Formats: sequence, C-alpha cells, structure tokens
Amino acid sequence: MTALRPTGRPAPTLESVAARAGVSRATAGRVLAGSSTVGAQARDAVLRAAAELSYVTNRAARSLMTRRSDSIAFVVAETEERFFADPYFALVLRGAHTTVAEHDVQLVFTILAGEEERRRFERFARGGHLDGVIFVSLHGDDPLPGALQAAGIPVILAGRPFAATSTIPFVSADNVGGARSAVRLLVGKGRRRLATIAGPMDMTPSIDRLAGYEAELAAQGLRGHGVAEGDFSVAGGRRAMEQLLAAENSIDGLFVANDLMALGALQALAEAGHRVPQDVAVVGFDDSPLGASARPAITSVRQPIVAMGQALAERLLAGIESGEPQDPLVMPTEIVLRESV
Repeated sequence: MTALRPTGRPAPTLESVAARAGVSRATAGRVLAGSSTVGAQARDAVLRAAAELSYVTNRAARSLMTRRSDSIAFVVAETEERFFADPYFALVLRGAHTTVAEHDVQLVFTILAGEEERRRFERFARGGHLDGVIFVSLHGDDPLPGALQAAGIPVILAGRPFAATSTIPFVSADNVGGARSAVRLLVGKGRRRLATIAGPMDMTPSIDRLAGYEAELAAQGLRGHGVAEGDFSVAGGRRAMEQLLAAENSIDGLFVANDLMALGALQALAEAGHRVPQDVAVVGFDDSPLGASARPAITSVRQPIVAMGQALAERLLAGIESGEPQDPLVMPTEIVLRESV
C-alpha cells in the first residue's frame, strides 16, 4: 500500500525528487546524503525539487544506504569543572556546531574526565555510532585518537599531536608566532625583565608558547627572569605569579599562556602592591571575553577560536567524505591591545 501524507496525497519519494530534478536516483541520493562530489547545477536542482515536494530525508534509511551514522563527536579531555570555567571550549564548540549544522550532521558532545568514561566512549565509537571524532585539550601522547584512527574512524585534533611521529591531522593556532609577538610588544614598551607563566607541559600549545617566548627573548638579546608552570586556570595563574614574585621581585613584563591565568596573575600582582601596567605589563593569550572584562583589561594574543572550531569540523567532514586525512592547518594570531601594557 502507498504511504499517504495527512493531506491524502502520496508521500514524496527519492524517485519523485530525482524525476522532478531531472537526475538519476543515485545522484539525488548523494545530494540528500550531503555529498560534496555532485556538481552545483545538479545539487541545486535536487535541493529545489526536495523543497518543492516537501521531501524529508529518512535518516535511518540514509544510514543504511551510506553506511554512515551522520554523527560526529566533539570530545573534550578535561573535567567538567575545567570545561565550564574556560570560555575557550564553548567557543570552539560553537564553531564546530555551526559547520555540522550546515551539513545536516549530528554533533555528539562528551567530556572524558576518567578512564571509565574513556573506555565507554571508545566502545561507543567502535560500535559504528560515529563517523568521526574531534578531540580537544588532549594531554600527553594520548592513545585514544590513534586507536580510533587505526580502527578506521577518522579523527582530528585541536592542537598539534604530542608525538612528533603522529600522522593524525590537526588544526592549531600559531602558538609559537603568537608568543613571539607578545614578547616583541613587551620589549617595544620598554620592558627588559620579562617572565612567563606557562601552561601545562603535557600539552602542545603550552610547549609551543613557551618555545616562542624563549626564542623571541633570545632574538632580542635578553635573558628570562623566571618561568612558572600553571594549569590554565585562574587559581593556577595566581599561584604561578606568587612563585615568580617570590623568586624575582623586579619583573617588569609578563607573558601568560592564557587569559584565565593572566587574571590570576593580576590578582597576585595587586596583592603584592604591583600596578599593572605601570610596574608590570601583562600580555595573555586567547583573547578571552573574561580577559577583556578584567580591570585592567588584558592585552592578549587572539587566536581565532570559533574559526578553528569551524575548520576542525570542515576538515573532519572532508576526510570522512574523501576517505583521506586532511593536511594540518595552522591559523594566524594577532595582538589585541588593551589596558595591561
């Protein structure tokens, strides 16, 4: 029996969409499955025909045809407390969601804070429920992305892999160049006794920002006046600043590896009686909304966080479609001048 719509008319089928568009059933199916391999003219004709006929894709049937779940995961390897405290994660997620929504793909969000959560997620991914995975905020040489890649599940990383031999694609900001620009700005403001608060040394953005800081100090003919490691949190930045002041009280310039730690550094400096920027000029990293609303507002190295999220999703979807991993992408940074220098 032919299925009827509430109006009593037969429901449109893939065949009727193809006939109206003047293309084959296979072409219509590829367009409605989100394929990018169909020419623009045929694609427009199919989408126009589907709209005119009020055709709605049956996701379950499409999955059977394409052997795909039409879902990708956005995975943050941090605690819930860390995720909700740092606007960085929400901004990357926003960018990724914008892209997948345009491709009629579901975005599955998960936080992996413990081993049991990791094992459960790996079982889920291997069970055919995901077409690909975006990993954000990995620590060390995390084996999970490589294990999924070896199982045939496309993955992409936010930030370069920890292991130099890794072949996993990634999208990153120019962390080295951004840190160097921060040091150049501080030196250009007449600061000569510079110190830095680095991020966790089991994360590649932290390693690269510290490397950029040290490289530019050397290029400027200066020696550093202290390195303290934080954890990308406000409290961690405060503790690190206290350590720096205890060891070297003559610091007049500070580069901080993210804006949340810079907020903590401002607190410690104020409590120690140091004025910002009169006594100590401060440059952060991220261009976080929280840094912009601080007093004084924090000068920061802006990384294009939302655009990075978009690029992560776009490149993962392209890899899923082509069956080939995408080349790494390093996105430029820029200085946003505010009151702290």
